[in-house]
Amino acid sequence: FLDMAETFHLPVVNFVDNPGFVVGVAAEAAATIRHGSRALAAVYQATVPWCSVLIRKCFGVAGAANANATRLHYRFAWPSGDWGSLPMEGGIEAAFKSDLAASDNPEQLLADIQARMEQVRSPFRTAEGFLMEDIIDPRDTRPMLVEFANLAAPLRRAGPSAFGLRP
Repeated sequence: FLDMAETFHLPVVNFVDNPGFVVGVAAEAAATIRHGSRALAAVYQATVPWCSVLIRKCFGVAGAANANATRLHYRFAWPSGDWGSLPMEGGIEAAFKSDLAASDNPEQLLADIQARMEQVRSPFRTAEGFLMEDIIDPRDTRPMLVEFANLAAPLRRAGPSAFGLRP
């Protein structure tokens, strides 16, 4: 799809709900990372105008595929957006593994850590850290996309694709 958009110089609107790549033996056998890397390459090679609307999950390397961060692009998030390096669920167990293992009551410690993290979890803090233009009401999505389309239309230029075929 991205190669087609690049070939015909069409702007891209990407509604992001990408919880990340599955890891493990089954994912390795299914070549999840290989196929995901090909999709990441398409995202980062694209030169067309790009707008991402983060509607739900966006984590890790797969989450980085919502847009090429080195290029100018629009990025908006709905209040339901939840993004970062790792999801809090599962990430806490990995980050505090030794503390949980050494605890007399690991379930209570886990609940305490989750409560502490939840107090500083905010879409506004994350939006600033991940350079979102704005957190918008979902009802305002259409006017924002119309604005993007009007800005992107004059940027369309005929010509060859910016890159050749990908293996």
